[in-house]
Amino acid sequence: MANIKSSKKDALASEQRRKNNTSQRSKVRTFIKKVRLAIISGNKNQAEHAFKNMQSIIDKYATKGLIHRNKSSRHKSVLSLQIKKLHSN
Repeated sequence: MANIKSSKKDALASEQRRKNNTSQRSKVRTFIKKVRLAIISGNKNQAEHAFKNMQSIIDKYATKGLIHRNKSSRHKSVLSLQIKKLHSN
């Protein structure tokens, strides 16, 4: 632990940010997983609804810099293509 008062505060703030970031990354993964499960089950309406929810979450965290914008675009692209394939079947 740091000796200087401001360093102690910074260490506490850093720990809190780490916990928040971990929680938010977990949230992103959970929403992506919900879309994948809906796709696997073959339920197009459920997949589209889950995708819509995931898209807003993933865009919000990409804007904030929690995940890279290219990564968010890649997830959206791949999942939307899989949902479109469901529609054609």
